[in-house]
Amino acid sequence: MGRFVIGEQASFSRTITETDIVLFAGMSGDYNPVHIDQQYAKETRFGQRISHGLLTASMFSRLLGMQLPGIGSIYKDQTIQFTAPVLIGDTITATATVLEYQEERGMIRLLTECTNQHGKVVLTGTATMLVPKEGAKV
Repeated sequence: MGRFVIGEQASFSRTITETDIVLFAGMSGDYNPVHIDQQYAKETRFGQRISHGLLTASMFSRLLGMQLPGIGSIYKDQTIQFTAPVLIGDTITATATVLEYQEERGMIRLLTECTNQHGKVVLTGTATMLVPKEGAKV
């Protein structure tokens, strides 16, 4: 049996705040008014400001890098589909589920999903990670 088991999961949750939006806009340079201008956002299909999609996706950096597969792993690729908007105040749970583990190649493929506090999937995709052999570094 390998180090990772098909179906194994890890997750964590956090609430998206105004501060998160402002800091992400500053870091990324994405000042799209749908994220930062309430008056503008009221007139959009969302009716209010929404989080940056990549702010939500960035939760996978912590999840994959620190939990599953964990420390020492390196991103190879990530697919992302945004399925619903994330609003300020939403509590988002990021979950990774092992789909495939190739021990000999040092690779793991995971289903990556974010759900809101209502259980609605807001983001889905898959990630491929390089993982070191047990006790080694990548």
